[in-house]
Amino acid sequence: MVQVTVHRDEPLEKALKRFKKKFEKAGIMRDINKISYYVKPSQDKRIRRAKAERRLRRLRNSK
Repeated sequence: MVQVTVHRDEPLEKALKRFKKKFEKAGIMRDINKISYYVKPSQDKRIRRAKAERRLRRLRNSK
């Protein structure tokens, strides 16, 4: 659970921005999207393999 304490004299927008950062860093939306529908194991492997290839390609190109 993500919690943010709003300090005295702190604008609500600033506290909301901190909450959004913590929420994103915790990976809550990613988990929600992952379990929102069933992905077959073979399709999951294909997706993970494609992500790994993209990551490696990016690493090779950045050097």
